[in-house]
Amino acid sequence: MNPRHIYLVQTDTTVGFLSQDAARLARIKGRTPTKPFLIAVASLAQLRNFARVPVQHRKLVRRAKRTTFVYPNGRAVRYVGEGEHRKFLQKFGWMYSTSANPSGRNFDEAWARKQADIVVEDKRGFFESPPSRIIKLGRKKLLRLR
Repeated sequence: MNPRHIYLVQTDTTVGFLSQDAARLARIKGRTPTKPFLIAVASLAQLRNFARVPVQHRKLVRRAKRTTFVYPNGRAVRYVGEGEHRKFLQKFGWMYSTSANPSGRNFDEAWARKQADIVVEDKRGFFESPPSRIIKLGRKKLLRLR
């Protein structure tokens, strides 16, 4: 498995493209390459490579489900602690993650399959559910963005 490929995967919330190649993801999505992607990690040890979790919020980050945190360094990192999505991520450690649709549009499975190098479909198939919460962490305070 090559981490530079674009994978079409069912995440725990929606259908997404995953890769360690942010430039290719931006090109496929049709968005500016300067706009950062969410980083999905399969372990808390891997999370430490991208951001320092403020001491006051460590328990929240460890226990949160379906939640993306924006850390004081500006990176949006999501720890996936369980499920099929985590099993996929463990093979790579971390990946950039984005929804599998053109920027600003709805999910189109035929388009998404055409854009992906590898389609990873499990027994659940592909489905969309409500998006993850996004919480911005400060040293002391937190702010719910979505």
